[in-house]
Amino acid sequence: MSNSGIEQIMTLAPVIPVIVIDRVEDAVPMAEALVAGGLRVLEVTMRTPAALDAIRAMKAVSGAVVGAGTVLNPHMLKDAIDAGSEFIVSPGLTDSLGEAAVASGIPFLPGVANASNIMMGLDIGLDSFKFFPAATSGGIPALKALAGPFGGVNFCPTGGISAATAPEWLALGPVRCVGGSWVVPAGPLDPVKIEALAREAAALRP
Repeated sequence: MSNSGIEQIMTLAPVIPVIVIDRVEDAVPMAEALVAGGLRVLEVTMRTPAALDAIRAMKAVSGAVVGAGTVLNPHMLKDAIDAGSEFIVSPGLTDSLGEAAVASGIPFLPGVANASNIMMGLDIGLDSFKFFPAATSGGIPALKALAGPFGGVNFCPTGGISAATAPEWLALGPVRCVGGSWVVPAGPLDPVKIEALAREAAALRP
């Protein structure tokens, strides 16, 4: 899948679960529950020692499209790609990470919070971005204002979005999906609850 494939990934489900995983043994049952509930695109954040092994494990789940989140630099990018990540998400965009991601050809969704960030991404050939942190960067009015000058740009708002507020974001024209951690609540793994939350999330697109 080429770098342009990120838009295709963003349209597979209205919500991308933002996953912080501490136990590798939870990876497969968690992914199976999410996919069964209708959420195929899984973002495993690189915030824990278990993340890379979790990505490798989740890749074996039929129907899952597994990527790495919280990728901060080219070294983390390489580790994530080596683990089998099918897409990369970053909280921001730097020259070094952007150039390395584009050169790798992997679908890449960097975080942006202002017009300069978007222009920097456009300069290296990107047209899809994570609006982050969405709720504290001006919310829906800010994204509407940013989208105005940038026709054809796609967004995945992430940060402070809940099941209650997601439909408002998803109703915006340039929003292809939202990112959310509410689908995988903290605490002991509960696949039944996760599947139920995933099913609700998969039905959120207005």
